[in-house]
Amino acid sequence: MSLLSQLNEEMKNAMRAKDKIRLGVIRMALSAVKLAKIDNQQDMSEADILALITKMIKQRKESVAMFTQGGRDELAAKEQAEIVVLEEFLPQALTADEIKQLISAAITESGAASMADMGKVMAILKPKMQGKADLGQVSGQVRATLNA
Repeated sequence: MSLLSQLNEEMKNAMRAKDKIRLGVIRMALSAVKLAKIDNQQDMSEADILALITKMIKQRKESVAMFTQGGRDELAAKEQAEIVVLEEFLPQALTADEIKQLISAAITESGAASMADMGKVMAILKPKMQGKADLGQVSGQVRATLNA
């Protein structure tokens, strides 16, 4: 089942269950997909939808940090609930060992020898890890490996 059809199906299930929070988050995700489709004037691929959901999760994590810092715990809890719903649509997360293996394979494949080659390594890793790992953390691990 494609990610878009999975979102549509879960929206129907949330409507039947009268789960307002879940329904709102799923509708927001579908709306973002439709907006991106209109902006790009082409259909969204699975990778595009996955990247969009990952971006939405990242935005909410930033909001949680800001709301918590500002003492707005009720808003932080709302954002956290939205994160939980969105994460259901991401694929199974990679383990630390799997990430290390993929980084090693990408470095070998690209022939990277220094930090100047980091872009080549990340270009190989991004499609393999999109939605399965935090690419910011992966970038730090690649940087540490290339500097070693």
